Amino acid sequence: MNLEELRKKLDEIDNKLLDLFNERLEYVHLIGELKNKTNAPIYRPEREKEILERLKKINKEKKGLLSDDAIEAIFLEIIAVSRNYEKPQKIAYLGPEASFTHQAAEQRFGALSEYIPISTIKGVFREVAGGKVKFGVVPIENSSNGMVGDTISCLSDYNLKIVAEVVLDVHLVFASECENLKDIKKIYSKDIAFGQCSNFLEDFGLDNVEQIPVESTAKAAQLAKENKNAAAICSEVAAKMYNLPIHYKNIENEGNNKTRFFIVSDFENAPSGNDKTTILAKLPNRPGALVDFLLDFKKYNIDLTKIKSHIVGGTSIFFLEFSGHKDDKNIQDIFKKHKDSIKFLGSYVKEADDI
Repeated sequence: MNLEELRKKLDEIDNKLLDLFNERLEYVHLIGELKNKTNAPIYRPEREKEILERLKKINKEKKGLLSDDAIEAIFLEIIAVSRNYEKPQKIAYLGPEASFTHQAAEQRFGALSEYIPISTIKGVFREVAGGKVKFGVVPIENSSNGMVGDTISCLSDYNLKIVAEVVLDVHLVFASECENLKDIKKIYSKDIAFGQCSNFLEDFGLDNVEQIPVESTAKAAQLAKENKNAAAICSEVAAKMYNLPIHYKNIENEGNNKTRFFIVSDFENAPSGNDKTTILAKLPNRPGALVDFLLDFKKYNIDLTKIKSHIVGGTSIFFLEFSGHKDDKNIQDIFKKHKDSIKFLGSYVKEADDI
């Protein structure tokens, strides 16, 4: 076949896909009507995970050309479009625009949702709790810098639930209008980013250039665009947003730098068969209280995956994560035994790529 014939075949396939997408939306509409009658949540992470795993399995069995990542990219967007067809979604996230939190939100909710940048983590929780938005996206943990205390405090203070987690590879770029690195007189970035990229700065003789901390890497890109002889350490999406030329990519010291984000809302998830549960525990002030508490996880055969101490309002609490769903019998047993000490934060689909 010649080029025109091949293009005609692609057009025919695209036409069929369009018809199938419209047919899918007809069923989405029927499902939406049923959900509205029962007031069921539109966003069901456990159902989306089930769809993706089924499609990946079928693709492998048929030796399809699509990779698992490609299947996720295509069908998460299709699902997001369908979700917005049922009911347009408003998502608050820790801003500003082009931040990694913004990127994590779009990765889960697609291009058509309405994204609202909020200046603080507490503000995100406040908007979700007040019903102005349905979902909030906030960072909880970075592989280099540890847990985000403000998020833990807000999980303690607000009666919202974790409905999903997103693990994002965090890569930084060096961007500037200057063609020659020797012309750069100042570098903008978020304070922690300078430390994360210290090897790059030293290797390229930029470690003595004035470093100016700003509130976000997106702001750094904006300032580098506006100021002569300036550069930014920022995300690739921020550099592109402000049309700032990228000189070097992936400049962070650790190539496996990841950030984990929580999606919070006002509902609880049904079990998916591959869940994680997060709780806060405020234990009695007596010797051995923590040891006794942790031994019960072994007693009830619960796989404890994370425990961190944190201070909220001057009181020490523990942030814990473990495998399973709150409705599992062994987890119900430990909840009943320690009902006065535990605050349940959410059971949600476990990401395959955790920190």
